[in-house]
Amino acid sequence: MLTRLTTLFCVGVLSQIMFASVATAGYRLETVASGLEIPWGLAFLPDGRYLVTEHPGRLRIVAADGTVSGPVGGVPPVYFKSQGGLFDVIVDRDFVNNGQLFLTYAEGMPRDNGTAIARATLVENADGAKLENLSVIFRVERRKNTPVHYGGRLVILGDGNLLLTTGDGFSFRHESQDVKSQLGKTLRLTPDGKPAPGNPFPDAPYVWTWGHRNPQGLAIAADGTVWLNEHGPQGGDELNRIEPGKNFGWPAICYCLDYTGAYVTPYTEWPGMEQPEFYWRPSIGPSGLAIYEGDQFPEWRGDFFVGALVNREVRRLHRGEDGKLIEEKLFSEIGERVRDVRTGPDGALYFTVEGKDGRIMRAVSDQPQPTVPVETPVDSLVPETAGPETTRPEPAPAM
Repeated sequence: MLTRLTTLFCVGVLSQIMFASVATAGYRLETVASGLEIPWGLAFLPDGRYLVTEHPGRLRIVAADGTVSGPVGGVPPVYFKSQGGLFDVIVDRDFVNNGQLFLTYAEGMPRDNGTAIARATLVENADGAKLENLSVIFRVERRKNTPVHYGGRLVILGDGNLLLTTGDGFSFRHESQDVKSQLGKTLRLTPDGKPAPGNPFPDAPYVWTWGHRNPQGLAIAADGTVWLNEHGPQGGDELNRIEPGKNFGWPAICYCLDYTGAYVTPYTEWPGMEQPEFYWRPSIGPSGLAIYEGDQFPEWRGDFFVGALVNREVRRLHRGEDGKLIEEKLFSEIGERVRDVRTGPDGALYFTVEGKDGRIMRAVSDQPQPTVPVETPVDSLVPETAGPETTRPEPAPAM
């Protein structure tokens, strides 16, 4: 266990350094489980246990005492290369009765791969746990030949439909501005994998928003607004409030440079394209995104928490008196890449942490907390560039 009092380092929009006088929160970092291989996505089960995905293609159950199960059987084969692998896991809102969950992952082969969603039922018996009745409910239509920029975050919206992020495939970034391509988009679909009614583009029935690069953080606020963070190349990582039909600009506008040092575009704004709520320059490599709504840290309620892969820490974004977002660096003592960030049903802030000994960690208040019974949590609300997000060597830009 590590203990400390947070210290503030606030960075304003446009990389202007600002300091604000705000109440700090005392926390204690705890390791929930260890011995994991590149843990990626985290979900909370109604009985107090956890589901965690490992990027190479394994799903595990973690007991409340930190005991890690063997691999859950029946997980679909994944394409594990560079940024490809097993991504997110979320549980159905009626999991108590139906045992259903959703997985996102990369599937296919080197020259024909893409992002997919599978739905299955988790079954446990004396022989262990396995997935039954697995169905691949959705595959991104536009296949690609690069093992990068998959997106892969998934949430259940307030209307019960799913929202999936997809990346631009790196070598296909121009398709983010083609509304008919499913690369560089958020896609809204039913739990059966059909286009959700009411989507904004009749000729692109799955597309909800467009103009994204590689969004790997996705979360829903208490008021129902949907937020997304995504990777830029060199600079230009963004936090966006997304709304149906909006174009978020990549690669036509950005606050970034390409990996060669050249401009991706000379424009940072253009009519009909949205501006980010916040952006980072230089890049932090934003991964998981949580909007804190727990009780352990009341001063953090409604704030954004973003994993920073490059800096091996977490960034907290909160509103200043003028309404602008202010940034605070937190949890740098973790010292490894923070991949997922979630608010737990117990009000703690949870992280999946990469490294040689992958872990699930949580930040809990250092103040005494009342004991509350475990309840069925609301679905877990809820990342990247060709640089910080990869866990293995990046391919050449042209493939």
